Amino acid sequence: GQVDVEPMKREQYMSMPAPGISSDAQNFNWLVNRFAENTAGTIAAIAVSADGLLIAMSARMERANADRLAAISSATLGLANGVSESFPLGAPDKVIIELEHGYLLVCTISIGCSLGVLATKQASLGTIAYEMAVFANRASGVLTPALIDELKDAVGL
Repeated sequence: GQVDVEPMKREQYMSMPAPGISSDAQNFNWLVNRFAENTAGTIAAIAVSADGLLIAMSARMERANADRLAAISSATLGLANGVSESFPLGAPDKVIIELEHGYLLVCTISIGCSLGVLATKQASLGTIAYEMAVFANRASGVLTPALIDELKDAVGL
């Protein structure tokens, strides 16, 4: 099926402040949403923990599709890591899957966490790859194990 990128109800936006969530968690959600909104050609973006769980998603993405994309992104990086373990080509930087009408790009953010991005066919892959690297550099400094756990819990709200 196609990804539903229709805007959700305002109260369902993960980028909206929620009671009991730290400013670091709110800022991380805001960064993921800002990436999706401001990177040309991006349809949606998600962040995934090392165990394949959704920790943040862009506001225009439906939750069920975000969970599905989190599992796919995690598995994709797992396959890429399998290649790097089997052949002396180094660790994966980015995985790009070309589809008929767009792309899925996945990169590592920090220890085990990853960023998954859906992009249009017209998107500049170089630009998106660059913005993903900038995002990863910014996010890796704040993504502590405690924050990742908090984000997992917050997504479940």
